[in-house]
Amino acid sequence: MTNASVELPVDYRPSDDEAFMNPLQMEYFRSRLLAWKKQILGEAEATLNVLQMEQLREPDPNDRASHEADWSVELRTRDRQRKLIAKIDAALRRIEDGEYGYCEITGEQISLRRLEARPVATMTVEAQERHERREKLSRDG
Repeated sequence: MTNASVELPVDYRPSDDEAFMNPLQMEYFRSRLLAWKKQILGEAEATLNVLQMEQLREPDPNDRASHEADWSVELRTRDRQRKLIAKIDAALRRIEDGEYGYCEITGEQISLRRLEARPVATMTVEAQERHERREKLSRDG
C-alpha cells in the first residue's frame, strides 16, 4: 500500500496542515519505526556479545551477586525490547495495509503528536484511557 519511492525531505516533520497519513507521513513513520527497530536489534546483539564474552568469575559472593543482578536487569530490559519489536513489526504491517494512524477501537485519527511520541500507538489517547480504566476495573473487581 505504501509508496516506497517517496523520498522524505531531510527536515520533514508531519504537520496537521497536510492530509493525514499522506505518502510523506507514512514514509516518515515507516522510516522512524525501521530505525528504532534497527537500534534495538543492535543493542540486543551487543548485549549478547558481552554475555558470551564475559564469564562470571567473581570470587567474592557479594560481587558475583551484584553482577548477576545487573545482568538480570539487562535481560529483563531485552525482553521488554523483544516485545517492543513485535509492536514495531505490527505498526509496519499497519503502514503496509494503510491502517496506520487510525484507532483500532474507534477508527478515528490518532494525533500526530501521539504518533511522534509513541509510533506504535494503536489507539487515540481517549480510547487508551477508557481501555486502561476498564482493565483496572476488571483487575480490582
